[in-house]
Amino acid sequence: MFMLKLYNTLTNKIEEISNEKEIGYYTCGPTVYNYAHIGNLRTYTLQDLLKRFLLFEGYKVKQVMNLTDVDDKTIRDSQKEGKSLKEYTRFYEKAFLQDLKKLNILTPEVICRATEHIEDMVSKIEELKKKGYAYEKDGSTYYSITKFKNYGKLSKIKLENLKANTELKDEYDKENPSDFALWKAWNKADGKVFWETELGKGRPGWHIECSAMSRKYLGDTFELHSGGVDLIFPHHENEIAQSEAATGKPFVKHWYHIEHLLVNDQKMAKSLKNFYTLRDIEDKKIPTYALRFFFISAHYKTRLNFTWESLESAMNSVKSMIEAYALLLNYSKKVKKHKSKELEAFTKELENDLNTPEAIAVVFKKVKEIKNDIATYDVERASKDLYFLKEVDKVLGVLEYYKDKKLTTKQKELLEERNRARKAKDYTKADELRKELNKDGLNLKDTGEKTLYYFEF
Repeated sequence: MFMLKLYNTLTNKIEEISNEKEIGYYTCGPTVYNYAHIGNLRTYTLQDLLKRFLLFEGYKVKQVMNLTDVDDKTIRDSQKEGKSLKEYTRFYEKAFLQDLKKLNILTPEVICRATEHIEDMVSKIEELKKKGYAYEKDGSTYYSITKFKNYGKLSKIKLENLKANTELKDEYDKENPSDFALWKAWNKADGKVFWETELGKGRPGWHIECSAMSRKYLGDTFELHSGGVDLIFPHHENEIAQSEAATGKPFVKHWYHIEHLLVNDQKMAKSLKNFYTLRDIEDKKIPTYALRFFFISAHYKTRLNFTWESLESAMNSVKSMIEAYALLLNYSKKVKKHKSKELEAFTKELENDLNTPEAIAVVFKKVKEIKNDIATYDVERASKDLYFLKEVDKVLGVLEYYKDKKLTTKQKELLEERNRARKAKDYTKADELRKELNKDGLNLKDTGEKTLYYFEF
């Protein structure tokens, strides 16, 4: 029996996720015109956290993520660099997928490019035209928002603010509810970027992309749709209007939105010199697991403030967890499956609207216990605690950054020599050998007569 309850933006309530064993999950991906900034990456990491917990709970998940590889920005910037749209966007697509891998984000079951689904978009637009929700003007096709009586139900915008028959030129405009472009007629600024279709020579608008691709891979109605809070309006509002007008069915049952990331209590902006990508983190020699843990340590509905100090704190937390895990491996490499009050508490916190701060607190209470009591462990106790840490990490996704290895012949010899020095109470020699082993990537922890070790990470 699945028990996950999650806040639903559509109803403004915390509601149970469906008990259906298979979940359709659409996550809005990036516009591949530049590197993803850390605010974007927080969203993708928390989308991954939800997917991991659904899998942990026993669901099958089909995640679909789009890549917007044609829009005003991609066309503009590709032309500035003198590259074709495909060459330009594939570069940033590759960089984005590398970022996901570095953050240990599970690969979606389907990753779909907008440019490879033009026919699906055209078909949906034609459907909307036939049903009277779309109209043509100057070669472009627009969606008439006043024709959809429930427009605004996600974002809660007031109907009296709608601008009927006013075509919105900026499809990213978050302030002015207006008719939006489904199909944009070609103009000189588009250069070689266009498709010849029944709608005329042109290209799709931004909002129709996700409606068409989600329908293709997940059907008319599916369980979960996610993105940052900045997408609630206009993007997700417009997706609902397009999809429900076309099918006459509910589009999405549950909307999961992730709050903004601030930097030093300010909105990220290049002008403020606080605009960071994963490359900036790596340039400072900070491991990417620190950023992953930093993102998941706060509740998804909480604005999270990034500072270099907070990132360092996250790094130290992960190191502590990995160290506890690695020390247990000295006693046992195998896990012993068992129910524990800690695992039950961890699960209950996450079932309560993904309460990651409290769930992580449960984990670190156990981490502290392991490190304090490690000298008294045996195989049985170690294998049980290994099971706990590996289970919670199916959701947290940080232990995988640690790679256990076999000791080299040299390391074995140095450890044996050091043990002899300790028995002989030659602590100067023992300290020298510790330093040599540290240089060779091996960290030591003395516990009475026994020395435990773990590899540098």
